[in-house]
Amino acid sequence: MDTLLHPTIALLQSHSLASAAQQAIEQAILSGEYPQGAKLNEAALAEKLGVSRGPIREAFRMLDEAGLIRSEKNRGVFVRDISVIDAIEIFDLRAAMEEWVGRQLATQITPAQLHEINTLLQAMTQAVADQRVDDYHQLNLQFHDRLVEMTGNRRLLALYRKLIKELSLFRRLNLAGAGALPLSGQGHRQIVDAISSGDAAAAGRAMAEHVRGSKQRTLHNQQPRPVAGDQPGPMPMTATAEVPSESQ
Repeated sequence: MDTLLHPTIALLQSHSLASAAQQAIEQAILSGEYPQGAKLNEAALAEKLGVSRGPIREAFRMLDEAGLIRSEKNRGVFVRDISVIDAIEIFDLRAAMEEWVGRQLATQITPAQLHEINTLLQAMTQAVADQRVDDYHQLNLQFHDRLVEMTGNRRLLALYRKLIKELSLFRRLNLAGAGALPLSGQGHRQIVDAISSGDAAAAGRAMAEHVRGSKQRTLHNQQPRPVAGDQPGPMPMTATAEVPSESQ
């Protein structure tokens, strides 16, 4: 005979299942298993994750709030498409946020925190040497996230993570080109050196310029490649085109 759960326990269990489902679906989206524009099937996901449809619907709600999916009436739920305009707005906002982060850390970072960041930088440098793009990408995300976290501003950290998730809908084409990894690694070295110097203006500038560099690489990668025999010329961009992943 089944034992009836207390309403509070049942509610907590439901929330736990929804949170687990949300994390699983989010990871699948960010890893590229479900690309931009893909339709998410509630029944199929419930079966795949071994839960009822209730937690999946709640997971969809959380993912919608996080900016990763969109719901269309009478059509269903889809992985969100990010336009060039969306991406550029995020880059510009990130540049302003990270400039403030650099200024703060230049005057308040502790020796232990600086050691931690240098350790991350060493791991990134080794990933560059080994051409381990996926490992570098993860370390890159961790590096920037940790810098924001070290400011102690929880609201800024929450907003930053939301923006990064939206940008992570793009594939990591910025890191795929020849010379892209060393260039990105050099930018991180400049950030750490500027923060270590205690110069708030230099640290803020280094972090903002690093983000702007990612923005410019994204715009460059967005341009259609000329076909052999075609005359090169300026390529217009539209707000509906998709943009590849930023490298931070």
